Amino acid sequence: MMKFFRVVLIAVLAAVLISPETGMAYRLVFRHRGPYHLTANTALLWDPVLNQRYFDFGADREVFPASTTKVLTALLVLENLPLDRYVTVSQHATQVPQTKLGLRAGESYRVRDLLFGLILKSANDAAVALAEAVAGSEGKFVEMMNARARQIGAMHSHFANPHGLPSAGPQFTTASDMALIFTQALKNDFFRQAITYKYLVIYSREGRRCFLKSHNRTLFLNWKRHVFGKTGYTIEAQSCFVGYIPKGNDMLIIAVYGCRRRWTDMKYIIERYGHINL
Repeated sequence: MMKFFRVVLIAVLAAVLISPETGMAYRLVFRHRGPYHLTANTALLWDPVLNQRYFDFGADREVFPASTTKVLTALLVLENLPLDRYVTVSQHATQVPQTKLGLRAGESYRVRDLLFGLILKSANDAAVALAEAVAGSEGKFVEMMNARARQIGAMHSHFANPHGLPSAGPQFTTASDMALIFTQALKNDFFRQAITYKYLVIYSREGRRCFLKSHNRTLFLNWKRHVFGKTGYTIEAQSCFVGYIPKGNDMLIIAVYGCRRRWTDMKYIIERYGHINL
């Protein structure tokens, strides 16, 4: 009888671990088991070339995107504006809550410098200023965001603003969708380079200086390798991150959402399931 139950259990586990759509084996983790208790509500470790999920913990579950939203914002800006064009900051852009660069109405910045502020410092005022420069208004830019997300294949996401702060309207994504959006952004040379910087200084056309320090703590930790990407945090979303780590000639995309210990979660997933020693 015990042998029969063991056979049944093995069959059930096999059915769960094989995707019915792709036949791809997914490795799962249970937070109450193993050497580390994962704090993330959802997580993904994915090879975009092989389309293989090395780790999938509720990666299609809806979550708040927080500032990982800015990956999509940056992508649209890069697809629609020249990097050396100057953008004049509106009064509306200065009124968005923190975190921000402290932009002043009437100042002008090059698109590339506002993008650095958006990506490194996660500046919400830069997000609005860039959105208005692309589409004429924040609302029209949001329409572009949702249309572009669908084009990429992020079918389970809806964005309400260009920065990811809480909104009265619906705003959600999934780790899987953000991995797709991030992979698309990586095709742009500027974005791929920008996420590697620890520090930068940018200047307005009028000469005012802004010092930038990346929010990506993995660039400052004593790890053997860096993980490049975009952070996010709100009370609703908790800590989150979407990014990549090189592996040989390829890379693995990692997305974690709803974390209490974001960096420790990422290190655990990358080492255990990506077999990369950090």
